[in-house]
Amino acid sequence: MEIWIYFTLLAALMQAIRTAGQKQLTQHLNAMATTGVRYIYALPFAWLYLWWMLDYRQLSMPALNTTFIQYAMIACVMQIIGTVCLVAAFKYRNFAVATSLAKTEAIQVAVLGALLFSASLTALGWISVVIGVVGVLLVSKVKFTYKDVFQNPGAGFGLAAGLGLAVTTLLIRQSSLALNTDLLLSAAVTLTFMITVQTLFSVVYVYLQDKQQIQVMLRQWRLCLFVGVTSVLGSIGWFTAASFQNAAYVKALGQVEFFITLFITYRIFKEKISAIEYVGMALIVASVVILLVWA
Repeated sequence: MEIWIYFTLLAALMQAIRTAGQKQLTQHLNAMATTGVRYIYALPFAWLYLWWMLDYRQLSMPALNTTFIQYAMIACVMQIIGTVCLVAAFKYRNFAVATSLAKTEAIQVAVLGALLFSASLTALGWISVVIGVVGVLLVSKVKFTYKDVFQNPGAGFGLAAGLGLAVTTLLIRQSSLALNTDLLLSAAVTLTFMITVQTLFSVVYVYLQDKQQIQVMLRQWRLCLFVGVTSVLGSIGWFTAASFQNAAYVKALGQVEFFITLFITYRIFKEKISAIEYVGMALIVASVVILLVWA
C-alpha cells in the first residue's frame, strides 16, 4: 500500500482513542481547556518527533519561507475557529445535529480543494466521498428535521466547524508542500510549527478565561498526557498523509475512524450498536473500497 494509507489509518486510530480520552477529560475541564490539552501536552512530543525526523532523514531544517508561514498561520487560526464553532454549537438545542453536520468535513474538503487548489477528484473519487459522508451521518444516529437544521443556529455552527476543519486540512497540505523538501520532514515541520503556535494561544486563552483550569490540567496530568500523546500521533498521521496525497482522499479514508469509535463505545462505554449504525458502517466500507480499489 502507498505510504499515505498507513499514515491515514494511524491518524484515524489515534483520533478515535484521543476522543475517548477527551470524553473523560470533560468531566474535569471545560470545553476550551479540554481542547487546549491536545496542543499543550502534545508540544514536547512534536518537537521530539521533529528532532528525530531531522536525524533519521539526515536533512537540515528547511527555511520557513513566507508562503509556508502564511498558510500555516491561517491553518492554525482556522482550526481554532472550527473548534470554537463546534463548542458554540453545544449551547443550542439539539447540538447532536450540529456535531453531525460538522462531520461533512470530508465533502467540504473535496469541494474546496477543487475550487481553491485545483485538487480535483475522479468521478469514483467523488462517489466514494459522498457515500462515506452519508455513512458517517447514519452512524451518528441523528434525525434531521427541517426545524433542527434550518431553525437551529447550532446547525450553522456545525457546518462552520466542518468548514474550518476542512480549510485547515487543505492548508496543512499547502504549508507542507511550500517547504519544497522531503515530505516526511516537511510534514513534521508543519506539525511542530502549528502545535507551537496553538499551544501559545491555548495557554493565554485558558489563563484569561479561567486560570484555575491550568491547575486542573496539572492535577489531571495522567489523563492529559494520554490525550496529548494520542493527539500528536494522530496529527503525525494526518499531516503526513495530507503531504503525500490529495486531502479529500485522506479525509475520505479517515472516516474509518468511526468504526474504531463504535468499537470503543461498545467495549468501553457498554453502549449497543444499532441497525442503522451497521448500515452506516457498511456504507463507509463501500466508500473505502471504492477509494482504494477504483478511484
